[in-house]
Amino acid sequence: MTVIVRHQPARHRAIFLSDIHLGTRGCQAELLLDFLKRNESEYLYLVGDIVDGWRLKRWWYWPQAHSDVVQKIMRKARKGTTVIYVPGNHDEAARQYCQLTFGEVRVQEEAIHVTPEGRKLLVIHGDQFDGIVRYARWLAILGDWAYTIALRLNTLFNWARRRLGLPYWSLSAYLKHRVKNAVQFINNYEQAVAGEARRRGVDGVVCGHIHHAEMRTIDGILYCNDGDWVESCTALVEDFEGRLRIVRWAEEYARRRAVPRLVPARLAAE
Repeated sequence: MTVIVRHQPARHRAIFLSDIHLGTRGCQAELLLDFLKRNESEYLYLVGDIVDGWRLKRWWYWPQAHSDVVQKIMRKARKGTTVIYVPGNHDEAARQYCQLTFGEVRVQEEAIHVTPEGRKLLVIHGDQFDGIVRYARWLAILGDWAYTIALRLNTLFNWARRRLGLPYWSLSAYLKHRVKNAVQFINNYEQAVAGEARRRGVDGVVCGHIHHAEMRTIDGILYCNDGDWVESCTALVEDFEGRLRIVRWAEEYARRRAVPRLVPARLAAE
């Protein structure tokens, strides 16, 4: 006899997701769906670049899994989760609808999340602190094109890893974090975002944009970047005591797949 082990969804006070990039081939929609099914929260913050409008303007790509992600988020909103959508640069068209609510999802330019102990966290996408996006849009689009090629190579690379029974690993993230200029850009970005939080008089900031999950203190300001769902497949979660941590779902999914789902059941005679 065998029994199927079922797990109740993990419950959090808040979940922060960004840089999902629905509408692109690099989007890890299946992994995100798995995360959304296995995690519930009172608050769900969508911290920009949820839909990639830049890419969809050039060519249409929208498989069923991407619709499933949208439907799952809307279903959470209908069932009582407070869903706040802060648009980014790739879904900047949504910024014209700030302060409006669609299907129980509220669109805001930015948000302030208050933790149980009263700490205030500024929630922004962060593209306003990227000089290339702000002042050289053509260069940002060129960089997006190069990034797309890297993600396609990443897809082929991970297809080969799956055939060998190996877990997901981001080739593009590895290359990005080994390039000196990219590392310096990330550091400058983190300093700028933390500086804005300090100027606003809040205790910390939650952002996305650079596809680099991180949580650290910068000159007394808590800096949290919730990562992305094209490379690292990460989320920032807050528990009911106000503790924050980064969840790396690709690693969690790989560990879960490595454990047999069917467990021998003890016979009644035993």
